[in-house]
Amino acid sequence: MALIKSISGIRGTIGGEVGQALTPVDVVKFAAAFGTWVLQTTNNNTIIIGRDARLSGEMVNRLVAATLQGLGINVIDLGLSTTPTVEMAVPAKKAGGGIILTASHNPKQWNALKLLNQHGEFINDAEGKLVLELAEQESFQFAEVSKLGKYTQSDKFLKKHIKAVLDLPLVDMEAIKAKKFKVVVDAVNSSGGFAVPMLLEALGVEHIEKLHCDPTGNFAHNPEPLPENLGEISRLMEKGKFDLGIVVDPDVDRLALVNEDGSMFGEEYTLVAVADYVLQHQVGNTVSNLSSTRALRDVTEKAGGQYFASAVGEVNVVNMMKEQNAVIGGEGNGGIIYPELHYGRDALVGIALFLSHLAKTGLSMSRLRAKYPNYHISKNKIELTKDIDVDAVLSRVQKHYAKQPVNTIDGVKIEFNKEWVHLRKSNTEPIIRIYAESDSLSTADHLANKIIGDIKEIISEKSE
Repeated sequence: MALIKSISGIRGTIGGEVGQALTPVDVVKFAAAFGTWVLQTTNNNTIIIGRDARLSGEMVNRLVAATLQGLGINVIDLGLSTTPTVEMAVPAKKAGGGIILTASHNPKQWNALKLLNQHGEFINDAEGKLVLELAEQESFQFAEVSKLGKYTQSDKFLKKHIKAVLDLPLVDMEAIKAKKFKVVVDAVNSSGGFAVPMLLEALGVEHIEKLHCDPTGNFAHNPEPLPENLGEISRLMEKGKFDLGIVVDPDVDRLALVNEDGSMFGEEYTLVAVADYVLQHQVGNTVSNLSSTRALRDVTEKAGGQYFASAVGEVNVVNMMKEQNAVIGGEGNGGIIYPELHYGRDALVGIALFLSHLAKTGLSMSRLRAKYPNYHISKNKIELTKDIDVDAVLSRVQKHYAKQPVNTIDGVKIEFNKEWVHLRKSNTEPIIRIYAESDSLSTADHLANKIIGDIKEIISEKSE
């Protein structure tokens, strides 16, 4: 069993001992801490909640709603929803914050409370630390009986979310409808099972083949939309009857695409393709995190814009997008952030923009993918003993490659012409993650292994 407390929320496996897993006691304590923080910092007593379809969702939902009511907070419950829908609902209802009950791409035994500020954006580092302190201190003041919060339910916001997507100038419904697309949707039996088809129908997609679209929470496969988990939709696409495949994670903030021949478009390239479309109509800056593909930089600079890299984490991407006035940004895991709609990863707006792009090019999925620079990322990690000073190791690596361009805003990223290596330490365990990118996977692997060798040599020197 596992329980992970971080600045972005609390997540863990269901069942087990208090403090060792995501038990009802832990859910109540953390919900009370966040509710207290909202009351103290916003003087606003309304919080929006929503959840994905995982099996523990209803139980956790009831615990969170009752706890917030006990603090005197009015709860608007969107029920089964998507993360971006809750994000948009918070400012729309002028709420003090939001809680999304989802463990994102984690397996079904996991759940989590993901925390939003009054703007519908994930709370930042300082705010998260305050919530963690409140939870640790358990200094909650619950309301007397006459001042308990009200509980209301609303199923209107997904339709509002989709309408807002359709109203975007760059979403070309006529072009999409004219192409008579045939699409397969894999929603891993969660909220995307109704949200994505609803959007596609509104866009005028001719045929929608639903795969694992029954929101039971019984995930049909590992819910992280990686190639190794998408064999079933890939085989279906291989039959040649469909134009594209769409895959979302349980809370619909990550988007993966499958080509007409069953090959993967590449989760790193979801953002690249959508950014290419946006930049054709509005030249500007883009942002992704340090571990995302260089292809976004290439596409941005070709269009006349400037690319910026942020520390890993959605809140860091959003902050840099605001600083650099980026027209689009996101993360290489299929997370698209389009500020004209809202500052949050949103698979629904990603789908609408991508389909507009695909329709206007007149290309097949595989031919569109072939237009973009072809990079490969090698993802590795080194497990270390707890007595090793990871910061000191990273500092040594930085000095060793001081002649190369080095970025240290989040670990150490070293650039070698169009290749790079990014080293980051884990916040929860003694691990260094090593990502490398090149125009061939073998070269990326070789580059990563070279850095891994350097790290092992540094560790060996320190132990002598």
